[in-house]
Amino acid sequence: MQNWAFPRDSRPATQTRTQRVAPSMRGDCPIMLFLFDCDGVLVDSEIIAAEVDSQLLSEFGTPISVEDISRRFAGLTFRKTVELVEKDADRKIPEAIFDRQKKELEERLTKNLKAVAGVDRLLDRLEGERCVCSNSTSERMRLTLGKTQLLEKFTPNVFSAVEVGDHQPKPSPNVYRYAAEQFGTPPRECIVIEDSLFGVTAAREAGMRIVGFTGGAHTWPGHADVLTEAGAETVIDRLADLPAVAEAFKVWDGLPD
Repeated sequence: MQNWAFPRDSRPATQTRTQRVAPSMRGDCPIMLFLFDCDGVLVDSEIIAAEVDSQLLSEFGTPISVEDISRRFAGLTFRKTVELVEKDADRKIPEAIFDRQKKELEERLTKNLKAVAGVDRLLDRLEGERCVCSNSTSERMRLTLGKTQLLEKFTPNVFSAVEVGDHQPKPSPNVYRYAAEQFGTPPRECIVIEDSLFGVTAAREAGMRIVGFTGGAHTWPGHADVLTEAGAETVIDRLADLPAVAEAFKVWDGLPD
């Protein structure tokens, strides 16, 4: 497939399209397309980001705990997080925080990042096509997925919400709709694996099946309830449980709207 979310020959991702035949079939059920969020689902980066963000926001005069960062802002871009913190604090945070956050986060990711437990084994046994749909940039995902040796398991189907479609990040459904279009897969034959309220919201708006995930190091009490209330049909804390859920989805129509 010629669908490079990481630009090829200097072309932007939105200029390349995939031509795809009908999905593979087993019995009467299609083998579904799996759309993975990246941070907190494939790579255990959300806790690292929350630690950096808490430290810098406190340093810049708006103290907030690591758990509150995870609970309230996991899945958002850092710029959107800052906008919401500014609104709550009724004060402007200096623009310098963004360069600091990028530098410090990338240093910690390079040094400390690990894949989420069980992801390699899952990908080796998972039937169906797959892609990554993230609010992170392509540059950041080259770092995180490359560091954890997961990049080759998804390339070229790695989609950054801010670089494809209408460039709107989650909770917009943009990246999920875009990815499904590249594969020619109807929304109800897509299974999204998400760890955040905003990601679940995006997938639900896209009309897809949703599995909430709480197996990352940033999880907190009540995390599963948040994902369920947002629209996840079920929640797992082990990636090993995903294949069984996918089989169940093939014979279950899902939750009512």
